[in-house]
Amino acid sequence: MGHAFDPSLLRDYDMRGRVGHTLSAADATAVGRSFATIVRRAGGRRIVVGRDGRTHSPLLEDALVDGIVAAGADVVGIGVGPSPMLYFAEATSEGVDGGIQVTGSHNPREDNGFKFVHRHGPFFGDDIRALAAIAAAGDWERGVGTVIEADVGGAYVDRLLRDAGPAPLRIGWDAGNGAAGAVIEALTKRLPGEHHLLFTHIDGNFPNHHPDPTVVANLADLATLVVDKKLDFGLAFDGDGDRIGAVDGSGKPLWGDEILAILAGPLLRACPGAAIVADVKSSQSVFDHIAALGGRPVMWRTGHSQVKAKMREVGAPLAGEMSGHIFFAHDYYGFDDALYAAIRLIDAVGQSGRPLAALRDDMPPRHATPEWRVPVAEERKAAIVATVSARLRGEGAVVDETDGVRVRTDDGWWLMRASNTEAALTLRAEARDATGLTRLIAAIDTALAACGIERTPAG
Repeated sequence: MGHAFDPSLLRDYDMRGRVGHTLSAADATAVGRSFATIVRRAGGRRIVVGRDGRTHSPLLEDALVDGIVAAGADVVGIGVGPSPMLYFAEATSEGVDGGIQVTGSHNPREDNGFKFVHRHGPFFGDDIRALAAIAAAGDWERGVGTVIEADVGGAYVDRLLRDAGPAPLRIGWDAGNGAAGAVIEALTKRLPGEHHLLFTHIDGNFPNHHPDPTVVANLADLATLVVDKKLDFGLAFDGDGDRIGAVDGSGKPLWGDEILAILAGPLLRACPGAAIVADVKSSQSVFDHIAALGGRPVMWRTGHSQVKAKMREVGAPLAGEMSGHIFFAHDYYGFDDALYAAIRLIDAVGQSGRPLAALRDDMPPRHATPEWRVPVAEERKAAIVATVSARLRGEGAVVDETDGVRVRTDDGWWLMRASNTEAALTLRAEARDATGLTRLIAAIDTALAACGIERTPAG
């Protein structure tokens, strides 16, 4: 007998759902059996498994491990930690052929899921659909695998520190009670400078604020800390430590694409003319900034697996998303690691001798919305984007369909795409001035209204 997953679990670059509704322990077991089957048929056997701090992650991890060993593969369990620590373990541990992190990432606390890596590369799209097909057919390998535990936290922190600069900056850190908390505590004890920590206790109920640094409200505690203590800047992290956010010395947020632009300067000095990948949600000023520094900007689809694959394709040493996923292949492993991005950002600011805000302001000012998410039914979101795209093309609009629709006008651009992590549409607009931004927002609202959807004032 096979196992059928709820279709909503199968995202483009991972699997994610609501525990007790679309995601169960039986699903986790089927994921383990199916992924282990893929690993074994590719000639591998050992799989690293980690988990975030959500209340249901231990249950799902146990079921996942049961599935892996039932398919005759061996498990190396690394316990609770950020997703990048799992990626690090897969990249550096001898004889390891793949990895699975049990995590709901930045989703609400009721959600959970799985992120994958296979043979040091992304596992997404057709790979996830192939996994689901194996599960549905019950086409599993069989055997008796083993389980061992490994402590990789110390080695991971050592690796992060290898690229730390000497600048003694004063920095605030907000872990949001997410899975990166213990690593941040260990890391900051050994970094130069002065470090003030918030919410590093790992708690899957997220009692202080939700760990998603793309939402301004979630940065309020960090901004207050930075301003009250007159710190140089602050850093924030999502629930599994692969997204970074920041606030400058005045408490003003920086978005992931702005962080990418700041990191591009040192990178392009080390790798002149290199390609740098940014996702379709990123500011046009970021692409222009990379080009002005002598780099080759590449716009690509949103999603950590999509970006990792594009980096390999074009040989990019650096990539980033507006959501705060930052990927370093230069002197690192090519995966998204918010803690490593923090180390490189601290070093970039220290080398410059200038405030973080001044580095951001090297780019032209922009008038932009934050990333808005409008809830829609999971089964409708792709169809809505397709309908909007067809209507716009019929009207002669300039539309880039790299990922959803990115529409260029004389005022600037606006974006509508189907979220790959939530039952939602993702929206964004950027203009040259405030009046133009108002027109772009009106265009978004018109496109939504034609599909029977109303955006709330806050998105």
